[in-house]
Amino acid sequence: MLIDSYNRVHNYLRISLTDNCNLRCFYCMPEENYEFTPHSRLMQPDEIESLARLFVENGVNKIRLTGGEPLVRKDAADIILRLAKLPVKLTLTTNATRLHDFVDVLEQAKVKSLNISLDTLDPGKFSIITRRDSFQKVMDNINLMISRNFHVKVNVVVMKGMNDHEINDFIAWTKDVPVHVRFIEFMPFEGNRWTSNQVFTWTEMLDEIGKQFHAIPIQGDKHDTAKKYAIEGHKGTFAIISTMSSPFCAGCNRMRLTADGKMKNCLFSEKENDLLSALRNGEDVLTLIKASIATKAKELGGQFSKDFEKIHTEDLHNRSMISIGG
Repeated sequence: MLIDSYNRVHNYLRISLTDNCNLRCFYCMPEENYEFTPHSRLMQPDEIESLARLFVENGVNKIRLTGGEPLVRKDAADIILRLAKLPVKLTLTTNATRLHDFVDVLEQAKVKSLNISLDTLDPGKFSIITRRDSFQKVMDNINLMISRNFHVKVNVVVMKGMNDHEINDFIAWTKDVPVHVRFIEFMPFEGNRWTSNQVFTWTEMLDEIGKQFHAIPIQGDKHDTAKKYAIEGHKGTFAIISTMSSPFCAGCNRMRLTADGKMKNCLFSEKENDLLSALRNGEDVLTLIKASIATKAKELGGQFSKDFEKIHTEDLHNRSMISIGG
């Protein structure tokens, strides 16, 4: 088992397959002409399988594949089916633009749950946020996956003045559609032009929702990143990921593997351990994994606190969101 100095057991691994994406969301990607990692520097399918197997042998029982957009990678199906052979719960985070090409693969891999990124229900605003015209394709694929009995969670990054007024539109969507919306507080990463006055907090979201709906808290698990709620009579639910105003680090069980094979023990950690180079050089990878977990900070990568108004982004040392993995 992988246990840190705060006695947190780490059994959940997020693996980024690529930093490439077919959308250009400004809060994730620093610029339109972003230079993606060359294929030779990415983990190859057999390397991903080897590293994943090592993590599983040391207690990991859940793996989430992320990007960039994981399904733009040409060998994504091969990787998914390789990892499906491991004794883990396999899940995926995607922007949904290519899901129609992967339904059969995901069913074959026994993937039951999907996280889909969608920050607006307005087609025009979707084009502004993503810099692409793919709204209808995303909505069609969400409906397709629901019709195929996938558990669909929709991730909404809430930004004050951008889409905070749409919160109750998303809640209304859950009435007749079994979709599970997760509102995420806007987080700072390299190049995403984050400022504290753009953060729409957990309590502000609940206040907004309370204007139209009565939210009923749902009992969560100690490892949950989201505070869950139900609305009576709604087929779906909603949740809030309060990273900035009310972090959930005490129950963290997550590790991250970037597309170029670097291990991050926290989304906000400055330090990375190069597992891919060690693997390619025949070195002891497990020692690096354990060393990473042993140095994990108590909260938020040790870079800032929940007093997010005091954060100076120039003092943070981290990658852009797209190069870490969503």
